[in-house]
Amino acid sequence: MRITALPLAATAMAALPLLSACTSVEDDTEIAPTAFDPPVRIVGEGQNCIPRSQIRQTRVRNDQVIDFEMRGGDVYRNVLASSCPRLGFEEAFTYNTTINQLCSVEIIYVLEQIGGQVRRGAGCSLGEFVPVKYVEEEDD
Repeated sequence: MRITALPLAATAMAALPLLSACTSVEDDTEIAPTAFDPPVRIVGEGQNCIPRSQIRQTRVRNDQVIDFEMRGGDVYRNVLASSCPRLGFEEAFTYNTTINQLCSVEIIYVLEQIGGQVRRGAGCSLGEFVPVKYVEEEDD
C-alpha cells in the first residue's frame, strides 16, 4: 500500500468544508431579557454576580432563560449565552461555586431525571443578571 502525502495547502483546503460544517455560527447580537415570557420591564443595570444567600427561588422559563427571585422581592433575569438542552423541560439545574455569589462566569448543569435517577446533564454558561419587574405585577 502506498501512502501519498498531500501538500499542506491542499490538506487545509480539503478540510475547510468539514471545519465549516462543524463550527457553530456565533451571533454577536445579545438577546434582550424582555424578549421572553412572562413579560418584564428592565429596572436597572445588569450585574455580573448576585448573592447566593439571597436567592429565594428560581424559575426556569425555557432552555435559555432563568428568573432568580430574591428575598425582598427583587428579580434578576438571566439569559444564558446559548440555549441549554433540556433545561426548559427539566426545570432544574445545579452549579458548583466556592463563594457566596453566583456569577455570570459560572456553568450551570441541567438536572435530568432518567429511570428514577437524577443525573447531571448539559453544562451551560450563565449570562448577565438583569434586574426586572414582572409587567403584570405593576400597578401603573
